[in-house]
Amino acid sequence: MRLMMAWATLRRHPARTTLAVLGIAVAAALLLDMVMLATGMSESFRSLLLTRGYQLRVSPKGTLPFDSEATIDGAGAIVRALRANPDIKAVSPTLGATLTVDGGRIPSAFTLGLERDVQGDYTLEAGSDITRADSGTTAPLPRIVVSQTFLTRAGHVVGDTITISSGLDAQLRTAARSSRVVISGMGRFIYVPGETPVMALDLALLRQLLGPSYRDRMSLAMAESRRGDSASVEAVRSWIATTQPRVTAISTETAIRQVEERLSYFRQLAFVLGAISLGIGFLLVATLVTLSVNERRGEIAVLRAIGTQRIGVLHQVFLEGLLLTSAGIVGGLALGLVTAQWLNAILRDFPGLPSAFDFFVWSPNAGWRALALLLTSGTLAGLLPAWRAASIPIARALREEAIG
Repeated sequence: MRLMMAWATLRRHPARTTLAVLGIAVAAALLLDMVMLATGMSESFRSLLLTRGYQLRVSPKGTLPFDSEATIDGAGAIVRALRANPDIKAVSPTLGATLTVDGGRIPSAFTLGLERDVQGDYTLEAGSDITRADSGTTAPLPRIVVSQTFLTRAGHVVGDTITISSGLDAQLRTAARSSRVVISGMGRFIYVPGETPVMALDLALLRQLLGPSYRDRMSLAMAESRRGDSASVEAVRSWIATTQPRVTAISTETAIRQVEERLSYFRQLAFVLGAISLGIGFLLVATLVTLSVNERRGEIAVLRAIGTQRIGVLHQVFLEGLLLTSAGIVGGLALGLVTAQWLNAILRDFPGLPSAFDFFVWSPNAGWRALALLLTSGTLAGLLPAWRAASIPIARALREEAIG
């Protein structure tokens, strides 16, 4: 009954109520987006690193993975040592380079040399996977997987045969080593920026194309702990650091901390804007309910005079604030999710970001907690005007109403 009376009171001034609800919806959307931004980057980066289950990255000493063009020599011995450790489930060596592409609209493409059975750099979306280059003149051509960007910019389709080369002499227009390959599939490359054309081929073939100096090199190795818990991953990382002094092992947790330090500005911005949205919601509800109480002083005095208890008036005005905030939050939830998708699409276009990275990620726990905080804030904003309404002097209010 009181809820219906509170709603009827708000409907007396539809324009003012609508404006307040819209304001609260905007505040709720802003708060939700800032919470999604503050928590989303860490969750997205964690999900990105663990997409294929690898919790450790082994890179050249003192560098981050692909942070420079440095490579690891003696890769075979390091990979064998890692695979011999019973606490390590799988190891995926990777070599990165830039190869020349003949007969296409792009002169070159970033290339990843991988081992097909353990690779963790892409997911196949169309066609078939990479194969090794067999010896012999009658052996089938090796198959490679490329990105959608490569197909679009190079003007090729799955099934085309192309020539890839390395050691190009700009003056003589000749390549030191080249190979005919078949584009057998299209993949979604997890860690490479979406605007970069990418090729993936067998690790042995890439080493062959790059020449004798790359025969036993890799740019990176990913390792998966057999048990997978944080303590086990840290134990494996410590073991690698002790037994392999020429490399740096980085766990997922360490990588996330380093990224959070670099992106701390976004978290600070999200905190400030989130606090502002809470303040806006509080002020809107407090202002509207106060105006409503001031306009109904005589009505409230009459109710008190005919026997309505003070607690009843308090509940009635308190429910008005609750209804306003609830209506605004419902609209803000929809608005926040839509604007988050729009902003995420804009930010993902920044150059150098992996195509699978997201800035805004919906986290149920954080999202609902934020909206519950706004609901509490808006509801509490009605306490002061509700208390003032319940404390109106009956005789003076009736006399003012009669004179007015």
